[in-house]
Amino acid sequence: MQYLVNVLDGSPTTGGQTSGRATDAEMAAIDAFNDRLRADGHWVFAAGLAAPELATVVDNRDDAALVTDGPYVATTEFVAGVWIWDVPDADVALQLAAEASKACNRRLEIRPVL
Repeated sequence: MQYLVNVLDGSPTTGGQTSGRATDAEMAAIDAFNDRLRADGHWVFAAGLAAPELATVVDNRDDAALVTDGPYVATTEFVAGVWIWDVPDADVALQLAAEASKACNRRLEIRPVL
């Protein structure tokens, strides 16, 4: 079963102030975690994402493509990166998410891929 793991940055309790890019220590911990995901066969994909201000929303539902600069929703938190893991079940996904959250020092949202 595959899971999408969203790395959340910003914080509703600090008015959306972000922690910014990962520190050198956080990157080292993330790299070590990713190495373990690969070794254990859980790695599918991972990537960091540009700041929400660099997003573009495209809406062509009415055959009149509307292109808007900026994120699709105004919020104090945003997705700063993603993983896709291949794991046997939700219990393994939750255990890995706890370890990943510690490694990247961010909150995570996990969802099964349908």
